[in-house]
Amino acid sequence: MPEIDYQEFLNQKQITAPPVGIDIDILTINPMLFNFQRDITKWALKKGRAAIFAGCGLGKTPMQLEWSYRVSEYTGGMVLILAPLSVAGQTVEEGKKFGIEVTLCRCQDDCKPGINITNYEMLEHFNLELFAGIALDESSILKSYNGSFRTRLIELCKQIPFRLACTATPAPNDYMELGNHAEFLGVMTRAEMLSMFFVHDGGDTSKWRLKGHAVKKFWEWVASWAVMLQKPSDLGYSDEGYELPPLIMHQVTINVDKPNTGGLFAIEALTLQERQTARRETTEDRAEACAEIVNKSDESWVTWCNLNNESELLTKLINESVEIRGSDSADKKERVARDFIFGVVKKLNSKPSIFGYGMNWQHCHNIAFVGLSDSFEDLYQAIRRCWRFGQKSEVHVWIVVAETEGAVVANIKRKEVDFEKMLSQMISATQEITKANIQSTRRDTTEYRPEKEMTLPEWLKGEAA
Repeated sequence: MPEIDYQEFLNQKQITAPPVGIDIDILTINPMLFNFQRDITKWALKKGRAAIFAGCGLGKTPMQLEWSYRVSEYTGGMVLILAPLSVAGQTVEEGKKFGIEVTLCRCQDDCKPGINITNYEMLEHFNLELFAGIALDESSILKSYNGSFRTRLIELCKQIPFRLACTATPAPNDYMELGNHAEFLGVMTRAEMLSMFFVHDGGDTSKWRLKGHAVKKFWEWVASWAVMLQKPSDLGYSDEGYELPPLIMHQVTINVDKPNTGGLFAIEALTLQERQTARRETTEDRAEACAEIVNKSDESWVTWCNLNNESELLTKLINESVEIRGSDSADKKERVARDFIFGVVKKLNSKPSIFGYGMNWQHCHNIAFVGLSDSFEDLYQAIRRCWRFGQKSEVHVWIVVAETEGAVVANIKRKEVDFEKMLSQMISATQEITKANIQSTRRDTTEYRPEKEMTLPEWLKGEAA
């Protein structure tokens, strides 16, 4: 057995995801991408199987499109992008801006050589064995979808050589989401990740805690297959052009005279069931208060709700409001989403579960919530459809709640502070390693080592004279 030095032995023990992809000249990458986008795209192509966890508005779509184009060009095969409902059409339009053709598909027969895109709901109509690459747009679906869909998606993608996952920075306290991404990319199964880096937190098997001695190694491992950033400066780039305008939150509290607990007075809800009861009993009052705010403006508005009766009332009360429900066809959802972007529809009313993920609505800076669910992620994502890089105006968010629902805005702000704190800690844990990974692929150069002294030919000397 050949001898190796101790440092080489240690390097062999490192747990990282080895590159399996394409090493291309960065100067050939689409010049319309910003420097940090080109560098990340080159890194993701070299990895072959990678995740891009980037904040809203940082250009995940153009990076995803350029990655898909390069994989298709290199392999001569087809690439499939899976996206949330109504995002596929938006991606086709985005591709036109960057000179990249994308085919919108409903089934395998619609696919063409190059890049194809469809909705997650259409997955059963495709044969993934026919694709050289796959990209998951809003790949947080690996966490939010039911377990059987997630497992099936991961299994179907196992044989695809090139894989990319793109989403906003994952929830910092949800290690399962990272595990699902690692498994999709073929880096390590979720079970292997948990056994290697985590311990059960008490008797609750749904809660896992990083082993104290494994924290540094865990984030090194994550940084070997994923890049995380909330703004370009997280990776050492300039933030010029990526400053967010102010976000202004307003709470409108509806007085409740009717007792909601069988007592003499209406009291603040404490349990989930009490909050749901308070919402149902004040639906009409909240919808009327919201409509009064929205109808005072001729600007674009998006109003979010959680219940069908809330949606029906808002559509009835808000002038020229267009409602999108889960039962509407995919064609209608895509058409209305497009019409909203181009100003044909000015007042859009829907649920975060339908339009809260993936849409780029920087043209709109007015948002209203008629009540809130208990999902902070739904709220965060719904706001981020408008409050994202590229937004030029300050964004106003109106939250209309009943007094029996409690101090909702204060609770939201507390969760936002906690979220941002944990998020910055997660990015901080990986940024130095990620910087090194990105910078190592940034420029293709060959060191020039001259071995002979340069001399001018005689004929050139004569001309110079």
